[in-house]
Amino acid sequence: MHILIAMMNHETNTFSPVRTDLDRFALRAGEALLKGEQAVAAYTGTGTGVGAFIEVAQAAGATFDIAVCAHAQPSGPVEDAAFEAMCAEIVGALERQPYDAIFLDLHGAMVTQTHEDGEGELLRRVRAVAPKTPLAVAYDMHANIHADMVELADTVAGYQTYPHIDMHGTALRAGRSLMRMMKAEVTPTTAWGRAPMIPHVMRQGSDDEPNRSLQARAREMEAQGALCASVFVGFPHADITQAGLSAVVVTDNDPALAARWRDELLAMAWSQREAFLYQLEPLATSVSKARDLKPEGPGPIVLLDHYDNAASGGTMDTTAVLAEVMRQGLDNVAVFAVFDPAAVQAAIQAGVGAAVSLSVGGKLPMPQVPHTSEAVTLNGTVKTISLGRFKAKGPMSPGASMDMGQAVVIDTGRIEVVLISRHIEPFDANALFSVGIDPMQKRFIVLKSRIHWRAGLGRLAAATIECAGAGVCTSDYGDLVFKNLRRPIFPLDTALEWSPHDGV
Repeated sequence: MHILIAMMNHETNTFSPVRTDLDRFALRAGEALLKGEQAVAAYTGTGTGVGAFIEVAQAAGATFDIAVCAHAQPSGPVEDAAFEAMCAEIVGALERQPYDAIFLDLHGAMVTQTHEDGEGELLRRVRAVAPKTPLAVAYDMHANIHADMVELADTVAGYQTYPHIDMHGTALRAGRSLMRMMKAEVTPTTAWGRAPMIPHVMRQGSDDEPNRSLQARAREMEAQGALCASVFVGFPHADITQAGLSAVVVTDNDPALAARWRDELLAMAWSQREAFLYQLEPLATSVSKARDLKPEGPGPIVLLDHYDNAASGGTMDTTAVLAEVMRQGLDNVAVFAVFDPAAVQAAIQAGVGAAVSLSVGGKLPMPQVPHTSEAVTLNGTVKTISLGRFKAKGPMSPGASMDMGQAVVIDTGRIEVVLISRHIEPFDANALFSVGIDPMQKRFIVLKSRIHWRAGLGRLAAATIECAGAGVCTSDYGDLVFKNLRRPIFPLDTALEWSPHDGV
């Protein structure tokens, strides 16, 4: 048995000004995309989707090729040239030789300059050259599902945790169910559908209700016989027709059961739509609340700069939260991180121990949101200079190589600010440890994150304060002008009645 494995992974924020070219999909800036033996070496034994697909192939005694491993931090629409290059690697491998199965690690919310369903377009091309080859796909929980993303695959599985600590487990679910199909043990039958709702990202955590119960019910369905059951909460910062919540259920030769369980999941989500709403408070109020907190236990107070989250397409160079922290005089603070390659280079040129005055952030215009962000002047000392490379400790993507580009830490006396050259979300404790910051020694940590920070740092926090700053990941839907999203849809349209029987 010979299997083709590939990864093409990007969550597209159509409001983001951050460019998504081919270089952004490389493991490190300026390098070629990983494929072949290099990809095998990079992903074997890691807690990733590709790592799991390798395990499934090895367990089956199969040989396998990796066509490409392309992953980019969320940003603006994928440039057509980048999309074509990645598709060419995957489709080209299928054209060169036949395979017995195809395993794809995709995101599900890729928007290109030309295609609003990047994954659907990839699958259409795959099926043009391999129309009958058994095909399994692992998707992110934030996938915005289009018909071809499901109907052109034999089996589909989505993450059931947010933070996404089950990337590996999701690919195992997809890959193993396909292997059972190939052994004629099961006959996958799939039902999928959408609800007219865009749950707020800050309310999508799988440790929180209502998503906790939704994902628990999906897992229960699998325990009751479903091959795969997935609730996709969707990615709302994509102005495309089909953004929003959906469900996909794969059963063994029982389409009626698949449809019934799909409808149950959709009805369950719709009944809890109000619980997916998010309430904002003024930034100054949030920071003062953090300043006055006196936690009983050890650990830092975490301030979440959730308007500017790299894992949702943020520029990472907005400074509203940092500026307010400075204005209110918070002390013993670490900030991760501000994206400013020019400031990083200036600090490197100055050298460790040098006194510097740097204008940081506020360099990337955000024309699609009503926010502006001015640069902040940091007067301090260059504490750390780093290559910005580390391996994730986990539980999210354990063992995977990470690269934030050249990085520095500027110490102002009150605040240590990490400046980076490549976008990355602080979902792993090693992001801080790798630049010499021990989070347990800080009273406050400002993180440009929403939910993923909980994976590696959540257990350390004494308290959490959510800060409405500035950025294209705004948590106020009123900041976003939707031109393509289907309507009516909740919560943009509140007077809306719907049931699964109304269709997608």
